Amino acid sequence: MPQELSLPTQLFQSNREDCQVAIVVSTYNDHITGKLCDGAVRTLLSAGASDEQIVIVRVPGAWELPFGTQRIITNPKCQGVIALGAVIRGETSHDQHINRAVSMALMQLSLDYNKPVALGLLTVNSLEQAIQRAGGNMGNKGEESANALLECMKIARATN
Repeated sequence: MPQELSLPTQLFQSNREDCQVAIVVSTYNDHITGKLCDGAVRTLLSAGASDEQIVIVRVPGAWELPFGTQRIITNPKCQGVIALGAVIRGETSHDQHINRAVSMALMQLSLDYNKPVALGLLTVNSLEQAIQRAGGNMGNKGEESANALLECMKIARATN
């Protein structure tokens, strides 16, 4: 039987500030992204993070998510990043180009800096779909992204 990697059960300790998590969030469609950010923060806090261990970086739009992520991920204290945004399809294919470029750039940053970057970029056809993914009947993708980041942080800690 293959050996399974043993993952740590606790990432955050109240007496230490060495485990910082950043949330890079777009202010465009703030009525959606604000709810995603709130969900991510709630999830991190329930996992044991303190307010001091969470850094929120606000960028103008989804296009700027990689820039904000790159600026914060270079900080040695930063253990991982959650990138949150919402791109809603319009009358042109503009959304597809943004979504593809942002997704590829965030993945590359994760690989280049060997730190997890969770993708919480909503890519939806309508405002209604965005609302449903920001705390509606489809859940909160900010919470899901935070949970994905926490799991990847456990893997990173176990393999160092």
